[in-house]
Parts: sequence; C-alpha cells; structure tokens
Amino acid sequence: MASAANPLLYYCYDAYCGWCYGFSPVIRKIEETFRDRLDFDVLSGGMILPETPTHFGPMARYVQTAYKQVETLTGIRFGDDFLWHVNNPDETDWYPDSTKPGIALCIFKEYFPGRAIEMASDLQVALNSEGRDLTDDEAYRHLLERYGIPEDDFYTKLKSEEYKDKAYYEFALCKQLQVKGFPCVFLQVSDSKFYMIAQGYTDFETVAARIEKVLADPEIN
Repeated sequence: MASAANPLLYYCYDAYCGWCYGFSPVIRKIEETFRDRLDFDVLSGGMILPETPTHFGPMARYVQTAYKQVETLTGIRFGDDFLWHVNNPDETDWYPDSTKPGIALCIFKEYFPGRAIEMASDLQVALNSEGRDLTDDEAYRHLLERYGIPEDDFYTKLKSEEYKDKAYYEFALCKQLQVKGFPCVFLQVSDSKFYMIAQGYTDFETVAARIEKVLADPEIN
C-alpha cells in the first residue's frame, strides 16, 4: 500500500493484453515523469485462466482484427514472430494462460521492486514483439540474463505453489479494485482512498493531467 513518502500508482495489466502492450510506452513515460513524486507497482490481472488448456486458435482469429486497431491508435507494432501465430490459427501450438507470466512478474518484483513497470513491459515485448510462448519456461531465460537473476532460484520459484499463490493474490487484488478490463491505473493516496486514473488505453497527456489533478488536491497534501 501507499508509503508515507509518496502516493502509490498501481498499474493493473495482463501479459496477454494487447492493449496493455500498446499502453506500455505511456506507462513507462508516466513512471519517468513522476518517479520523484510517486511509487509504482504492477498487478497482474489474470485475464486468461482456463480451467483446462485452451488452444490459441479462436483467440487468434479475434486478434487478427484487434491488433490492427491497437497499432492504429497507439503506434505500437506487433512483431512478425507473434503475428505468425495470429495469422496461422490452425497451426499455432500456443495454449495461453496468464498464470506463468503472473508468477514470473512476482519473482522479478521480489528482486527489483522498483523496476516493475520495466519488467511488465519486457514480458509484453517477449510475447507481442518476439513471439515467445509465455507458458514455456524458456520464454523467460533471456530476461534472467538481462536482470542478473539466478536461473536456479527463478525456476524453482516459477514451479512453486508459494509463488503461484502470490500471482493469484494479485489477480484477486485486481478483482477487489473492480477492474473490468486492462490496462487500468489507480492512484492510492491513503489506506482507503483510490483514484481511477485510466481504464482502457489512455494517452500520456490525459493520464499525466489526471495524476496532476489528484496530486494538487489539498486533502492529500
């Protein structure tokens, strides 16, 4: 929860959310702009939690149209390796599930809590630009090298019930915050007071203006 020093911005996202991928440059710029005035955390939302593994094919057919809308509005670009799976729904071997990237983010944050926004962005690049299968343990190895995280420790935690519980706790927090879709941004200024700053893709200027408005409220100063 919010520290005594700064209000806390919660970025509720999911690694599989294409609109969150489009929002990544916005939230990274927000962090850069407000890093001296806000603390930041990322909560994984658990957008895809099938009871049994479900093939990517039906979702891929939806994404064939949706990704173009994301690109047009946000300026982000999806990578060819990701789009192969989108455009070949009968051939892809993907079975998406938000659990493993949610666990991975919990582990990453334990090592570098101040880099949560960066790490969430890297997970989305791994999927949407590089076409890595986030249900595959190997999808995270390049990030371990980048962040200097010990492989043995990471993979032990990735398979543990303890860290699965941590991920599901974050999923539950997003529900408690009544998040209906991703991305979603909240600013917590006290133990019980939250402001919704963004719901769905929102441009930098709008998000920044809303944050400034909250920070200017004399009740929180």
